[in-house]
This record gives sequence, structure tokens and C-alpha cells, in this order.
Amino acid sequence: MSRFDWPGLLRAGVRGLGLRPAEFWALTPAELHLLLGGGSAPLGRSGLDALMAAYPDKRGDQDD
Repeated sequence: MSRFDWPGLLRAGVRGLGLRPAEFWALTPAELHLLLGGGSAPLGRSGLDALMAAYPDKRGDQDD
């Protein structure tokens, strides 16, 4: 028995999202999950600080 409700997922993709069947089948499960409203938790302050440290807007005297 499959863990996924393929008919229900296909119906959500085609009817709900307006995808063509080929577009639906070309999606990864993560892409489909995101399109159907799933996703990760919002970025918190510590995550933002880590991104800012890794990708600063300025380096020394240079502007990017």
C-alpha cells in the first residue's frame, strides 16, 4: 500500500494549482509540498544573523 494519496495529490496539483499533468510529475516532492502551502518555519533572528555574517553587504571599504 502506498503512503501517498497520488490521486489526491494530482487533483490538488492539477485542479488546485492549475498545473498540467506533465508539470505536476516534473516537480520534486519538496517543490510540491511548498506549492501546496507547506514549508519551513520563518527565519529567526539567529538565522538572519548567520546569513548576514556569511554574506555581508559590505567588505571593508568596498560596496557590493
